[in-house]
Amino acid sequence: MAVTAYAPASTGNVSLGFDILGLALAPIDGSLLGDRVSVVEETQAFSLENSGRFAHKLPEDPTQNIVYDCFLGFKAEMAELGIDVQPVKMKLEKNLPIGSGLGSSASSIVAALAALNGFYGNPLNSELLLRLMGKLEGQISGSIHYDNVAPCFLGGLQLMLESETQISLSLPTFDDWYWVICYSGASVSTAAAREILPAQYDKATTIEFGRQLAVFVDALHRGDRALAASMMKDVVAEPYRKSLLNNFDASRAYSLQQGALAFGISGSGPTVFAAVDNLNAANDIKSWLEQNYIQNENGFAHVCKVDTRGTQVLEDE
Repeated sequence: MAVTAYAPASTGNVSLGFDILGLALAPIDGSLLGDRVSVVEETQAFSLENSGRFAHKLPEDPTQNIVYDCFLGFKAEMAELGIDVQPVKMKLEKNLPIGSGLGSSASSIVAALAALNGFYGNPLNSELLLRLMGKLEGQISGSIHYDNVAPCFLGGLQLMLESETQISLSLPTFDDWYWVICYSGASVSTAAAREILPAQYDKATTIEFGRQLAVFVDALHRGDRALAASMMKDVVAEPYRKSLLNNFDASRAYSLQQGALAFGISGSGPTVFAAVDNLNAANDIKSWLEQNYIQNENGFAHVCKVDTRGTQVLEDE
């Protein structure tokens, strides 16, 4: 029986939590902002069928696709458990643009591994599966980090713990906040976005980073929306990365003028986000960004809520 997994988009950092905060997103209009991967059947040789809005950006050779790497990683993990995994036929519905700052690679990785695990009767528990997801993500970005794969897999707002026994902690969120996201259509690689950052930070910046994160987490647990929003300023990456994004400052200025609680870069960019507590304001900001931030036909904008479900796995008849 075929198994299909849907893994939602995510925004890493959420401005104040560089590499250690991530948030899963779900458009309020019900559209799919995330990738779907299916494991159809066992075959003589691995095969992958691509579809979706951004399938044309994927390599034609299936062995160059991250989904194939996921199959190899899963096969190796199963071999350690004494389970033999045969080649399979897989399908990837690529709904997220590559290099968008919306956890595109994480979405494909999480959906692929969740579908493979489901197809073989869930031999890996959630913790082992998440660690494998982080390992595969590290193959793309150059280092293992979970701020996209953890919220993509688990849902909600995740704080990276990365201990020997647990990868992340789920934080409370505010149900009345909307998250407006806008992808410009341009592409910014995680590697390029990291190269523009300084190798070292001064003491004042590191103290500010720690203070913001501590106060933000405390404010979430106490339900203090105003205090939480006031902490959402990026002192680590945004001052440097915003130079890679056209019209960023104007987009921020307009969003804040319209009542946005916070505005920042989603992950490595070029997607930007605005946290808003009013739907009319959220729709207005979305419309303005569509007219002024999107650069080409690949761009899009959505009003989202937090995706609390994370990855969904379904068996297909």
